[in-house]
Amino acid sequence: MRSFRLFFIAAILLAGSLVSAQSKHQFTLGDKDFLLDGKPFQMISGELHYPRIPREAWRDRMKMAKAMGLNTIGTYVFWNLHEPQKGQFDFSGNNDIVEFIKIAREEGLWVILRPSPYVCAEWEFGGYPYWLENEDGLIVRSKNAQYLSEYESYIKELGKILSPYQVNHGGNILMVQIENEYGSYGADKEYLAINQKMFKDAGFDGLLYTCDPAADLVKGHLPGLLPAVNGLDDPAKVKELINQNHDGKGPYYIAEWYPAWFDWWGTKHHTVPADQYTGKLDSVLAAGISINMYMFHGGTTRGFMNGANYNDQAPYEPQISSYDYDAPLDEAGNPTPKFVAFRNVIQKHLSAGTNLPPVPPAKPTISIPKIELENVAGLNDLKPEGKSSESPLTFEDMKLDYGFMLYRTKIEGGKSGILKVKDLRDFAVVMINGKTIGNLDRRTGVDSINLKLPDGNVTLDILVENLGRINFGKYLLQNKKGIVGKVIFQNSEVKNWQNFPLPLKSLGHYAAKPDLVDLNAPVMKKGTFSLSAIGDTYLDMTDWGKGVVWINGHNLGRYWRTGPQQTLYVPREWLHNGKNEILVFEQLKPENKELSALNKPILDQLQ
Repeated sequence: MRSFRLFFIAAILLAGSLVSAQSKHQFTLGDKDFLLDGKPFQMISGELHYPRIPREAWRDRMKMAKAMGLNTIGTYVFWNLHEPQKGQFDFSGNNDIVEFIKIAREEGLWVILRPSPYVCAEWEFGGYPYWLENEDGLIVRSKNAQYLSEYESYIKELGKILSPYQVNHGGNILMVQIENEYGSYGADKEYLAINQKMFKDAGFDGLLYTCDPAADLVKGHLPGLLPAVNGLDDPAKVKELINQNHDGKGPYYIAEWYPAWFDWWGTKHHTVPADQYTGKLDSVLAAGISINMYMFHGGTTRGFMNGANYNDQAPYEPQISSYDYDAPLDEAGNPTPKFVAFRNVIQKHLSAGTNLPPVPPAKPTISIPKIELENVAGLNDLKPEGKSSESPLTFEDMKLDYGFMLYRTKIEGGKSGILKVKDLRDFAVVMINGKTIGNLDRRTGVDSINLKLPDGNVTLDILVENLGRINFGKYLLQNKKGIVGKVIFQNSEVKNWQNFPLPLKSLGHYAAKPDLVDLNAPVMKKGTFSLSAIGDTYLDMTDWGKGVVWINGHNLGRYWRTGPQQTLYVPREWLHNGKNEILVFEQLKPENKELSALNKPILDQLQ
């Protein structure tokens, strides 16, 4: 009996290995085409990012991808999500990229994986974890030994869980990208070769490639790997450029094709009509070129994960929470006119007799006429234990990754003068004796305020918000947050500070506080509302100031009256029939007591 059981178990294991072996594929480079099991294969791909979509909605978005005619999806892998603190890895919940890839396979989609580990992506620090800033002497995107050591440990961790899903191991990952638009940053081929070796040593032994904008491709391409191009969609120019850098042959891959663009606070919402791109898509597909739309579906950059742009010619530009991107699927995952137009183009290029799945209907939406809120916590209630210092400490000094820092000191009153905060990163509410007197804003260069102090000892509070670390360009390592320089009043340095981190991650249970009724300072507010039916909705923050919102424990992202985004998308997956709870951390208009929710977004209103 025992021998029969052993035989039975062995038979099952053998059958499993045979199935696995049979499901393995070969994905290789031909002279003109990608070859899947020896046959030409044209990738029609679209980018969508697992953390920007509720886990519960991943499958719905992929069904939409299939309905538009995509056969592949692309995604970055975000180091700062998966290793939020050094040596502490997280692949659970919305970070469960393995499940994301499995669902794609179940829905009949191939995957292009982009672990870089630098991603840009309008994402905090370009995907790097904040704690790299605390590694003395570390230089990202270089042969610096400290950087390569941290990089290697991360890539090996990714390799353990993701390499089995490569197509040559029976999975659905067709290709893996090393680095990301490196040519826009540097030109060190030795560094790129180290990247390649790291990926291979981590188990990524399938097809590797690089991608760069056309103007930077020569600098960012590693000879021997497929060079993919970003932002170029003239078929003749795409082929010429890749031929020049790939031994005179293809295949040809546009790794990022932009049918629109992203937004940042204080600027106009970006939209591009579909008819400006349908002809280009048609010509690219007709030429047999593979393509990845960036973005097919943007979703939402929730929490504190938005990045920022900054260079010598432009001011600091933090991105908004909505990553709608004017993509074929809108922020909530519904098809747009661009979706329909692109679907019609793609249908033309499918083999005869191939019909696309029907387009799933738009999801139901709801409006909520009134949600009442009450004050439940002031800054003194929210701040944990602080640390004393002569000069203000940065977020990194306090091992604070994202959110806010409250700086507090005592100064002698009865004086007037200019208060200047040098190297403010990034937005501040200034308070005297607990009352707001003004704001400072790195975006607009406002780093000073005129103070008129009452008599006696005065409490000076400065609440500083990290609006997002720079995600692109040469300033990646000048990304410390908080008060990075000195605080000057009447031309003298203000010293002896208490530093209180406010990460606002794990939120407690709050009850109304009567003593906060006449508050004139940032405040946490709470409300509840009941639903008899659920659907997507959009919190209308038009009349509010600036802050962050949580629904049923989920951080929806930032709002800011400056616009262009005036609503916060609430996915139906995060709402309940019956009672729901909302928390609002409001910095500028603590007197507000109610808000409502609309059945459509406002993404194009500057105030």
